[in-house]
Amino acid sequence: MSEKRSSRAVLGAATVAMGLIAGVFYVFACAVMPALDRSDDRTYVEVMRDINVVIQNPVFFLSFLGALALTGVSAWQLRGTAGGRWVAAALAAYGLAFLVTVVFNIPLNDALAAKGDPAALREHFKEVAWNVVRAVLSTVALACLTRAPTAGRRAA
Repeated sequence: MSEKRSSRAVLGAATVAMGLIAGVFYVFACAVMPALDRSDDRTYVEVMRDINVVIQNPVFFLSFLGALALTGVSAWQLRGTAGGRWVAAALAAYGLAFLVTVVFNIPLNDALAAKGDPAALREHFKEVAWNVVRAVLSTVALACLTRAPTAGRRAA
């Protein structure tokens, strides 16, 4: 495979992975969390615990980690090009979303897994809007990746 074809394939794969992750974060921010807000405390905590267990699967991790790794590889392959700047911006945006997940969301999920009063657990868990932050950052990253292939081209 030529270097150009390889870089296009990696960029394409990064874009697909990022789209999947942006969609996951979007659905959480726009549907899952608002729906759970309508539930009683016990249901809220039990459903979130179940989600936190089942989301830890190879398919999710492939896209969650793959979006970061593939975008990083694509940024390296396209460095010094107009498209490479867009991919670097995507890497920065998703890197922040990834950091938010590791620093904020995972500790909140771990705290929710603890034994305790469902009302207190829920109150601690729902105080933050990190799902919205991740949705915005990963969507920005996706937009940057979709811009990369046409960067530097002149409009006709």
